[in-house]
Amino acid sequence: MEFILGALGASGAVCFTNPLEVIKTRFQLQGELKKVGNYKVHYRNFAHAIYVVAKNEGPLALQKGLLPSMGHQVFLNGTRLGIFDLAQKKKWILKSDGTVSLIKSALVGGGAGMLGGFLGSPLGMLKIHLQSFSAQSIAVGHQHNTTSTINGLLTLYRKYGVVHGLWRGATGAMVRIGVASATQLSTISLLNESLINHGVLTKDQKFLSTLICSMSGGVLMSIVMAPFDLVSTRLYNQAVDARGRGLLYSSYLECLTKTFRQEGIYGLYKGVVPCYLRLGPHVVLSMVFWDRLRLLESNVSNHFKTIQSL
Repeated sequence: MEFILGALGASGAVCFTNPLEVIKTRFQLQGELKKVGNYKVHYRNFAHAIYVVAKNEGPLALQKGLLPSMGHQVFLNGTRLGIFDLAQKKKWILKSDGTVSLIKSALVGGGAGMLGGFLGSPLGMLKIHLQSFSAQSIAVGHQHNTTSTINGLLTLYRKYGVVHGLWRGATGAMVRIGVASATQLSTISLLNESLINHGVLTKDQKFLSTLICSMSGGVLMSIVMAPFDLVSTRLYNQAVDARGRGLLYSSYLECLTKTFRQEGIYGLYKGVVPCYLRLGPHVVLSMVFWDRLRLLESNVSNHFKTIQSL
């Protein structure tokens, strides 16, 4: 049940935040491995990007990749939120004195995130392919010409197999989600405990606590994970040879170093604003939906236990 609730919460959130993900992806691929001034800028800022996409591809283009994005959330957040919820119930993230341990919560959150990133990698890659595919006049990055979720997965498998096809770029996703998950879940747990211990909120104010903690966690998460998110996007989207091997980057480290050498620190943080504008609402909505679903599940479970005891 922990895994189902985590998956439902995140899938619900992505319906609202997917347009922001489309814009973030375009920014991260714009001017790939080129110095500032040496490429045409199709997207000047966040608002301009929304306008350009809607004008050239239609408003519905802002929801490109929604289906694989929802499926990705099922594997990703169903796993990481489910494991973390279980860890909370089993008190695996607590110190001997009963308070939240930063190290334990970060390790559990990071480990759960890496597992979720690995399981959801094929759909995560397909989502990037669909979101980056655009009208030629505003195209950035390699264009994969993927038309649908099922067709895309079958094509990847038939042409390149499992390792170099479906799970290509999984390392980038695992690092990205591991770092993000460790940051987010440990921050939220510690901040929630601190707000209650200092009398700012009570244990009964769960909705307000979830809202404040998830907003704060989203800010820190965006700053920390932005370079890892960019590397993951580029590893997924790069062109490949007949064997499914990347033509631009052969490894995670090469993508990171090439980007830094060609584009500098700005390149690694390219798209950080749309990254937060996407992650902020997504984290808040995911955590709020997740919290409400857990509360509903707890109430229903207690209700059935009461009936059985009569």
